[in-house]
Amino acid sequence: MDESTRLLADLVAIPSVNPMGRPVSGPEYFEGRIGAYLEDWFQQAGISTVRQAVAPGRSNILVRYEAPGSSAPTILLDVHQDTVPVDGMTIPPFEPRVEAGRLYGRGSCDVKAGMAAMLLAFRRLCYERPKGSASVILACTVDEEYTHLGSDKLAETQKGIDLAVVAEPTKLDVVPWHKGSVRWKVRTKGVACHSSTPERGANAIYRMAKVVDALEAHAEELSRSVPHPKLGPPSLSVGRIDGGRSVNVVPDWCEIEIDRRLLPGETWEEAVERARACVASQVVDPSVVEFEPPWGRMPALETPLGPWLEPLTKAVEAATGRAPALVGVPYGTDAGPLGQVGIPAIVFGPGDIAQAHTRDEWIELDQVALAVEAYYRIALALG
Repeated sequence: MDESTRLLADLVAIPSVNPMGRPVSGPEYFEGRIGAYLEDWFQQAGISTVRQAVAPGRSNILVRYEAPGSSAPTILLDVHQDTVPVDGMTIPPFEPRVEAGRLYGRGSCDVKAGMAAMLLAFRRLCYERPKGSASVILACTVDEEYTHLGSDKLAETQKGIDLAVVAEPTKLDVVPWHKGSVRWKVRTKGVACHSSTPERGANAIYRMAKVVDALEAHAEELSRSVPHPKLGPPSLSVGRIDGGRSVNVVPDWCEIEIDRRLLPGETWEEAVERARACVASQVVDPSVVEFEPPWGRMPALETPLGPWLEPLTKAVEAATGRAPALVGVPYGTDAGPLGQVGIPAIVFGPGDIAQAHTRDEWIELDQVALAVEAYYRIALALG
């Protein structure tokens, strides 16, 4: 194995599963172990770290490279520590395997390949201290996969950033635009009774069926709305449903969970209110429907193309042999909270989002090696 492959294998072998709100426990959950590994890795390289507390037992890990000279611009490199859960995987999730130029394992694509590339590029900057480079802050954040607490904290505390580069699998293309999201639950109330006499109760699942019909109509309406030129139209999906206590009891509750994808310029408050109004207009008794406060909010990203664009794309082309495309993507990233506070942010990294979160997640190792060089050259070009 070359160095980038060895480092990626080490990272994949350390579980850092985000439980995604589930009441679970164990050493494979949260980012404590990967955070400790990162601190040790930087210490061995002679690089001082800062642990930024985000939540109990969860910390962003930050390091800084000061470029020679006091007038250099500052780039923020951001990569998240957590992965999605491993349910349904058909390969051992934490036993990295190299085969036919690919490395398999949970997080290999999303986003420990980007992490390995950023670590090696950052260490090279510290060792070589090239003239004319930018200063660089590398932030390894927590909780990107669920409620992005880490990037929210980062956005609150980092000042004077000229450009943020966020690692996600983009096939080494440059992403200045992505959708945002808001996620929340809706409950319907009913009256429980014995199922042999359903007329004595009120079925919360039947009531929810009308809510779902209304939301399906709203989703269809959204799909026909004016599209963003790079991102298409907004969308809504009902992704989970639960309800009732037993098959022989008329259910007195039902719950669904909604994922609404936002375009730049849309607010999560407006999106929720539009859905609420649609439901209220089509449900006979809106008082039996309860919209819970959103548990997840990710801002959309729309970074104005500025003077950074030409040197960045030329740096990527020099590293990869290919001029990167400028593309929009439908998923959210840590770049959303950074862009919301006025930090110009783009998303760029090795791998294909089609391999992220999959049952046999993998990454093309050639892309990892190219990303190391690309991140290094970006720091040089933007100095």
